Amino acid sequence: MTTNISAGNKTLSALLVSAGILFAPATLGLAPVHAAPATAAVAGLPDFADMVDKVGPAVVNIRTTERLRMRESGSPDEEEMQEFFRRFFGGQMPTPRQQPRRQQQAPQEREVQRGVGSGFIISADGYVLTNAHVVAGADEVYVTLTDKREFKAKVLGSDTRTDVAVLKVEGANLPVLKMGDSNKIRVGEWVVAIGSPFNLENSVTAGIISAKSRDTGEYLPLIQSDVAVNPGNSGGPLINMRGEVIGINSQIATLSGAYNGISFAVPIDEAMRVADQLKATGKVTRGRIGVQIGPVTRDVAESLGLKDARGAEVSMVEEGGPAAKAGLRAGDIVIKFNGTDITGSNDLPRLVGNTKPNTRATITVWRQGKAVDLPVTVAELESDQPARGARGDRNKPNTEGASNALGLKVSDLSAAEKKELGVPGGVKVDAAEGVAGSAGIRPDDVLLQLNNTLITDAKQFAALVSKLDPKRNAVVLVRRGDVARFLTLRPAPAGK
Repeated sequence: MTTNISAGNKTLSALLVSAGILFAPATLGLAPVHAAPATAAVAGLPDFADMVDKVGPAVVNIRTTERLRMRESGSPDEEEMQEFFRRFFGGQMPTPRQQPRRQQQAPQEREVQRGVGSGFIISADGYVLTNAHVVAGADEVYVTLTDKREFKAKVLGSDTRTDVAVLKVEGANLPVLKMGDSNKIRVGEWVVAIGSPFNLENSVTAGIISAKSRDTGEYLPLIQSDVAVNPGNSGGPLINMRGEVIGINSQIATLSGAYNGISFAVPIDEAMRVADQLKATGKVTRGRIGVQIGPVTRDVAESLGLKDARGAEVSMVEEGGPAAKAGLRAGDIVIKFNGTDITGSNDLPRLVGNTKPNTRATITVWRQGKAVDLPVTVAELESDQPARGARGDRNKPNTEGASNALGLKVSDLSAAEKKELGVPGGVKVDAAEGVAGSAGIRPDDVLLQLNNTLITDAKQFAALVSKLDPKRNAVVLVRRGDVARFLTLRPAPAGK
């Protein structure tokens, strides 16, 4: 390949070789292929050329650097070497001859390249959108346009939860990309990614949208496509056939570190909501209610009388938090927030997070076979720390009891234990065998609910278990420490 590269391309060839990037020739043993005259696009296939010509100038290369402190010539300081000899050899560092002691020079700072990514201009006066991980930890950020103009950029703010960052460069009449509507995208439609993979500026790749609303992020459902995205593409735009941005290329699913056929983009509607806050205040304000949640399985839904496996199962309620004040309990299934259905468990933190703090909202939970509305005042999410519980694990003595069809031996909770746990009833597990042991129930766990019935004491629990149908699954709400969750058990047939 390199023997056929013209003089004008030798710099690029050297760069690719030095970066360890190898390109295999497309043909072997064939005569050189001469340029063919331009022809019309093949019928039925898209032609991206005009669109790329239009939007390409608004896509930028982002280069980040950091400052390293180094001493003269990059060598260790003389005093450090003297200390080394004094400690390990008991004397001064030997020198060929005595020389006047040099005046110690202050460490020098040197700017070195840290990383390369992509971005795109969203306003003619110099606002640029990219990924938060592209600029994370950088001391300086440089933005380069396709016409080779380079600007030093200021990071106005970044949000790690959505991986969105906003930069500002001092410019005017800059090329701008038009924002699309990520809610209107369709699986199967053609899309284009433009960016700087491996620092190859303004590289264009194309593909289709593979799926919408992939739950790979905490606060955002991402767009999945098969557009080739590689290191350096991060922060670049995902563009539809109308030349509109529908997403920010952010992640890849890979086993090798490079593109393996699946890439993900932050939906532009969500990204712009974050960007507006970053431009205004430099940070993103989110709501919180103070719960830990998990998905609802089909077995749990069926046992609790839910039509579908939907909603978010509450496993812990933070003591004194908004949810606790509203009356939420471990074992509740959140099915709506302010009237919006909770389809999957990830829907709840997104809806709550997008709610302004101090706003009053209504949470609808499925509790003991019916829907219950609870008013809650949303608080502000201050950090990435998980909800904090108030009580730790307990170590209690066991009490013998009769094993039941679930393989459980239980005993009543004392008044002091109920007060400590903050529960009106329940039973303590003294032993777990059979199906209960296989499901992961352990001694000292506390059982709070069986199917849709709250457990009051050991006698009532035994009666409930005796009425279970061995042909149907049952669910029991198990509390361990501060966390509670439903576990599915199949009662053993009589005599087994």
